[in-house]
Amino acid sequence: MPAFTYTAIDPTGKKVSGSVVVRNKSEVYRELEAKSLTPVVVDQATEAAPGKPAKAGKVGKGEPGKGTGPAKSRRGVRLKRQELVLFTEELADLLDAGMNLERALKILQERQANASIREVSGCLREEIREGARFSKALATASPSFDELYASLVAAGEASGSLPEILRRLVVNLKQLFNLQRRTLGAMIYPITVMLAGVVLLFVFSTVLMPSLSKMMEKTGSEMPLITELLIKFTDFMGAWWWLILAIAVALAVGFRILIATPSGREWWDGYKMKLPAFGPVILGRFYAQFCHTMANLAANGVPLLNGLRLVTRGTPNLYIRSRLEKVVADVGEGTSLARSMEKTGSFPEQLVDRVAIGEQTGELGKAFAKAAAKYDEDLDVRIARLTTVVPTVMLVIVAAIVGVVAYSVITTIFGSMAGIRSR
Repeated sequence: MPAFTYTAIDPTGKKVSGSVVVRNKSEVYRELEAKSLTPVVVDQATEAAPGKPAKAGKVGKGEPGKGTGPAKSRRGVRLKRQELVLFTEELADLLDAGMNLERALKILQERQANASIREVSGCLREEIREGARFSKALATASPSFDELYASLVAAGEASGSLPEILRRLVVNLKQLFNLQRRTLGAMIYPITVMLAGVVLLFVFSTVLMPSLSKMMEKTGSEMPLITELLIKFTDFMGAWWWLILAIAVALAVGFRILIATPSGREWWDGYKMKLPAFGPVILGRFYAQFCHTMANLAANGVPLLNGLRLVTRGTPNLYIRSRLEKVVADVGEGTSLARSMEKTGSFPEQLVDRVAIGEQTGELGKAFAKAAAKYDEDLDVRIARLTTVVPTVMLVIVAAIVGVVAYSVITTIFGSMAGIRSR
C-alpha cells in the first residue's frame, strides 16, 4: 500500500504533520477525521526509480501532474434568501447530529440538490482545509453572507455554540423573509387599486374632462372649483412632467450619495427607526437579535466584554452600532452593563431592568433569554400590525382619489344640466 504524508490542523488550531500507509486518499481523510484533524495538505509518496529519490505529489488539488482530485469550487456564488436559509438550516442539522464542520460541508457539497449551495459548500470546505476559520471563509465563498452573519458565526466559534447560533440565524432569516412576503402579499391588492386609480385619472384628464369642458362652454355654465383645479393639475403635469421627473431623479441620486457617507448612513439608520409602522419593527428585530445573541454567548461562557464586541461588529445599523460602541467602552472601564445601556438612552427601561437583575443574581444569560422571548412575541405583533395598517392606508388614499374624481364628474354633469334647463 502507498504511503501518504499530511499536514493538518488539530482541535487547538496547531499544525501537525505525519504519515499513514493506506490504500487511497479517501482513507487518509477518514483517518484524519477519526483523529479530529482538519487536513491542509495530503501528499502521496511515489515509488522511486532506480538511482532517483522518491518524489511526492499533492493529492486532491486537481493540478497537472499532482493527482486528479476535483476542481476547485467557484468563489463568490450568490445565494437567494431561500437558499441561504436552506444552507444554514441543513448545516445546523448536520452539526447537531455530531458531525464536524468539514464533514458536514462535504455532505452538503456532494448530496445537496441545489447547485449554488453545492458550490458554496465546496468553497467553504476548501478554505477550511487550507486552515481558514469558518467565519472568515464565508466572505470568500459568497457575498450573501453579510457582516452580521459572519460575526454571529464567529461568536458561535468562540463560544462553542455554532449549531445554536446557526439555528438562531435560520429563525432571523425566516422572520425577515416572511415579513417581506407578508408585506408584499398584503400590498398586491392596494397597489392594484392604486394603479386602477391612476388609469382613472388618465382617462378623466385626457378623454372625459375635454368633453365635459366643451359641454360646459356650450351651456354657458360655470365650471365647479374642484373640476377647475383638476384640469389645472393635469395641464401642469402634461407640460412639466419632464422637469418633475428630473427633480425626482436628482433627489434620488443625491440621497444615495448622502447615505453612502458614514455620517449620512448613520443619520438614515437612526431616522428609519422613527418611521411610523416600520420603525417599531426595525427596533423590535434588533432587540430580539441582541438578546438572543447575548443569551447564547453568556450561556456558553464567553466573557461579557468579548460578547458585546462581537455583537457590535455584527450590527449593520450604524446608528445602533455607535450606541453599542459606547456601551462597550463603558463596560471596559468597569461600568455595569445595565448602567452603560441606560446612559445611551437607546434601550427600553424594561430591558435595562432585566439586565440589572441578571447582573445582581449572576444569571445574565437567563435574563437575556427571557427578554428575547418577550421581544419575539412583540415582533410578531408589530409585523401583524404593519401588514394590516399599510394596505389600509393605501386603500384610503386610493378611495379619496377616486372619490374626488367621481365628485368632480358628477358636479360637472349636474352643472351642465342646470345650464341647459335655465335656457
